[in-house]
Amino acid sequence: MFPRVYLLKPGSILKDDSGAILDARSSVTLISTGTRRIIVDTGLMGEEKIILERLAESGLHPEDIDSVINTHAHQDHTGNNFLFSRAKVLSPEEGDLIAIGVKIMDTPGHSTDSISVVVESQNVVVLAGDALPTFSNYVKGVPPAHHVDRVMACRSMSRILKIADVVIPGHDRPFSVRDKAYAGLQY
Repeated sequence: MFPRVYLLKPGSILKDDSGAILDARSSVTLISTGTRRIIVDTGLMGEEKIILERLAESGLHPEDIDSVINTHAHQDHTGNNFLFSRAKVLSPEEGDLIAIGVKIMDTPGHSTDSISVVVESQNVVVLAGDALPTFSNYVKGVPPAHHVDRVMACRSMSRILKIADVVIPGHDRPFSVRDKAYAGLQY
């Protein structure tokens, strides 16, 4: 059985005319492997209601989640870790196998601790966090505007795009790499 990926909440980002971030909210994604349920990024504190509603639509409760993985330590990605108090918050590294078909890829650049979660299902789905924050970053071929190292950020984007069929970005809706278009919410 392939792992399944469900986008519980797409991320978003709002910038002013100068590019300063006014509001940033991460994507929140559920991976179900049959025996394991993993949340990748838990969103910004204050988004609890929508996350719990979407989880319930999947027939799940917070206590059903086994593990939480944060793509990096910024609060817009970790703000609701507390919702999953029974889950183990993992700190995985490059190559770690989280479950069958779910592994970790280091993707530094936006931050030094940035990782992406690679799900090998019928498609290769990469939960990229802020290593590839928006569809626009992909289309324009530019790394995240906010980064600690531009060269690392570009390298990480390239690694993601080399293997991904679908990317779930940190601050946008999922997109198909092949079609260069937005994609659905389940894989």
